[in-house]
Amino acid sequence: MELLVSGNRREATKGPRWLLAHAVAVFAFLYLPIAVLILYSFNGEGVGGFPPRHLTFDWYRVLFSDGPIWDSVWNSLHVAFAAMVISLAIGVPAALALDRAQFPGKALFRRLVLLPLILPGVITGLSLLMLFNAAAIKLSLLTIVLGHGTALISVATTEVFAGLQKLDRAQEEASLDLGANYWQTFWRVTMPNLKLSIIGAALLIFTLSMDEIAVSFFLIGRDNTLPLEIWGRLRRGITPEINAVSTIIFVFSLVAIVVWYRLRMRDGGTEAGMEVVEAVGGTAS
Repeated sequence: MELLVSGNRREATKGPRWLLAHAVAVFAFLYLPIAVLILYSFNGEGVGGFPPRHLTFDWYRVLFSDGPIWDSVWNSLHVAFAAMVISLAIGVPAALALDRAQFPGKALFRRLVLLPLILPGVITGLSLLMLFNAAAIKLSLLTIVLGHGTALISVATTEVFAGLQKLDRAQEEASLDLGANYWQTFWRVTMPNLKLSIIGAALLIFTLSMDEIAVSFFLIGRDNTLPLEIWGRLRRGITPEINAVSTIIFVFSLVAIVVWYRLRMRDGGTEAGMEVVEAVGGTAS
């Protein structure tokens, strides 16, 4: 009996150790290249030589004095902010319709709302390019804004819909019973309760727009966004300056995603948030 128990214990310890080693290998495969990129952004000898020597901030100084890079940064910020406004302006009413209205095909519409994120960016960008060409609209930052806004409406809709599912309708009913009309109830009761969901959606939309390259590639005019500026420079070779700007993008994206996740957890919603994460992961893969 004792031999059987000891054998079971050995088998039980082998399993977790194997799983731990597998998990470490997976995370190393995913994040070790990012760690190397960040490390080489401080390498005084450029991109060559291992291990990195003479760590320095010189490449960040070069980056901060690079005019075209910062022009593309401002373009990306303007596009991301405008796409965020468009996505929220359309996504919030769409979420309200999904939660409050009854119409044929509602269940199907809820599934289709994630389609822009599930579709490859190449398909979305090419479709919008054909539409703009047919409408004789010149490619510019405006077309990129429309493309990003179209692709990210589903993020706003899903996030706000999750918040509406947890909203206590008794507060709205009490507001209406006390004499407030529907618009007053919406602005003074519904919207404050959706604040965390809307802020979380805005952060996620902004981050995804800043990193978007597939849709932007088809809709770009004369002014580059930051991902396309980096892509153009990579065709001439990797430089420590690109490592430096990539490090800044990574840190910014990581902070935004962590804030979005904490807001999502504080708001108590997981199902819709996981739908968005899965859709974004499927698109990235």
